[in-house]
Amino acid sequence: QVQLVESGGGLVQAGGSLRLSCAASGRTFMNYAMGWFRQAPGKDREFVTAISWNGGTTTYADSVKGRFTISRDNPRNTISLQMNSLKPEDTAVYYCASSIYRGVSTDSAPYRYWGQGTQVTVSS
Repeated sequence: QVQLVESGGGLVQAGGSLRLSCAASGRTFMNYAMGWFRQAPGKDREFVTAISWNGGTTTYADSVKGRFTISRDNPRNTISLQMNSLKPEDTAVYYCASSIYRGVSTDSAPYRYWGQGTQVTVSS
């Protein structure tokens, strides 16, 4: 059974930083792309960032480009999301997801496995 467990969410002031982590188990994690999505209250889930199976390719939503950084540690079966210069509009539940493909995608369809989410709240 595939499990993705996020951690690292919390409350932070605008301009601050947080680092999210996602621990994966139950699958050959290193063979697949991974991504982060988020969902704010009353809004649809949206793509944040993704990383290819070997970390060679990353892609970011325009809204977080230059502020967020995704990385992966395949031997430890974890991915991380470093979030800097946080804004109130970054407030959302953040979800880690595992794709069925090696390459990145900004669409949620290839991501068949999802974590339970971690809350990030940025106060103004």
